[in-house]
Amino acid sequence: MDIFRKMTMLSLEQATVLPFLSYRLAMDGIRVIRLENPTTGDPNRMVGENRLSEEGMNTYFMAFNAGKEAITLNLGSPEGRKLFQELIVKLNVDIFATNQLPRNYEKLGIDYSTLKKIKPDLIWVGVTGFGPDSNEAAYDPILQARGGLMELTGEADGEPQVLGIPLSDMGTSEHAYGLIMKALFKRALTGEGEKISLSMFISTVSWLTQAITLAKSFGKRITRRGNTHEFFAPVSVYQTKDGYAYIAVGNDRQWQSFTKLPGFEHLARPEYEKNAGRINDVKKLNLLIGECIKNKTTDEMIDLCRNATIPISRVNTIEEVLNDDFVKESILTAKDPVTGTRIYMAPPPYMTAFLKESNREMSFPPRLGEHNAKIYGELGYSAEKLVEMKEKGII
Repeated sequence: MDIFRKMTMLSLEQATVLPFLSYRLAMDGIRVIRLENPTTGDPNRMVGENRLSEEGMNTYFMAFNAGKEAITLNLGSPEGRKLFQELIVKLNVDIFATNQLPRNYEKLGIDYSTLKKIKPDLIWVGVTGFGPDSNEAAYDPILQARGGLMELTGEADGEPQVLGIPLSDMGTSEHAYGLIMKALFKRALTGEGEKISLSMFISTVSWLTQAITLAKSFGKRITRRGNTHEFFAPVSVYQTKDGYAYIAVGNDRQWQSFTKLPGFEHLARPEYEKNAGRINDVKKLNLLIGECIKNKTTDEMIDLCRNATIPISRVNTIEEVLNDDFVKESILTAKDPVTGTRIYMAPPPYMTAFLKESNREMSFPPRLGEHNAKIYGELGYSAEKLVEMKEKGII
C-alpha cells in the first residue's frame, strides 16, 4: 500500500525480537532505520559464519535484516540524545521501537513521555522480557522454558526440548506487528499516537491455549507427548522404507478409510472404531501402524493416503521445503552491492504490494552505520560535521 511507503520507523534494535518485527514492516514498504551503538552494534552481527570476510556481517544477522537502513548513534552522550530527537522530528518518524531494558529508557532519552512531547502522534513500542516494570533480561530459550513451551515439546518419557524456531522471539514480533497496525488505524482516525509495551513472556504464554484452559479449568495435566496428539489418533510420525511420513487421522470416517488401505485391513477392530478407543490404546496402535508402514516407501504411503483423502506429508528437510512449488514462488532475495553475494530469505506470510512490485527483491542487510552520511545528511549535517561527530564518538 502506498500509505506504508510514506512511513518511517526508527528502531533501536538488537538480537531477534525487534529486528524481526522491523523486518516484517520493511516488507510492507515502510522505511526502516535501525539504530545501533557505534562501538558495539548489534551482537547478532557477530553470530554465524563470516561469509563476506568482513566483521559485523555474519550469516545469522542476514536472515531478517534485509530492506533496512542502518545508522549509529551514541545515546549515552547529551549530543547523541539531542541528535536522536532531531531524527524523530525532522524525519517525521511514525514508529519508534526499542528492546532496551526499561531502566535505560529515561537515561537514553527514549522514554515515551519525552518523545511524546516532541512528536505527539508517535507510535512508541517497547518490547521487554517481562514487561515495563521488570528489568530482568530474557532470551528466547529462557522464555520457552519459563513459559511452558519446553514442557510441551519432546518425547513423553524424554527431556523437555526447545522448539526448532524461536517462537518467543518471533511470536512476540507478530503480536507487536498487529498492535502497530491497530495503532496506525487509530492514529488515522484520531491523529493520536500510542504507547505499546509488550512482554515477551506473556506473549509466549498466550500461545498455550488448550493447555491453560484444560489445566486451570479441569485440573488436567498437560505435558509433552512426542509426535502424538492429545485428542486425535492416529496422529504421528511413522518411519517408512526410505524416510518419515506424518499421518493425521482427524475423524472416524478417515479412520474407516485408513483401514481399507491395502495392508491395513487388520486394523479395523471394534475397539478402534471410535477416536476415544484409539486414544486409549494409542501406543499399541502406533506400533501396529508402524509395522504396516515400515516396508512401504514414503511416496507409496502418500499415494495411498491422498487417494483416500487422509492427510499425510513427507517430513521434509529444509532443502526439500525450498523445492516445494508454493515456497519457490515466494522466497525473498537480496544482493550485496559490495561483494555481489546473493542471499535468500524465508517467504513472507503474505505477498505485500511492495514485494510484488520489487519482484520479491529487498535491499541487502545494512552494514553498521552504512547510511550515516545519507540519513544525517537529510538532517542537514555536512560531511565535515559527520567526521567531527564520529571522532567525538557521537556517531
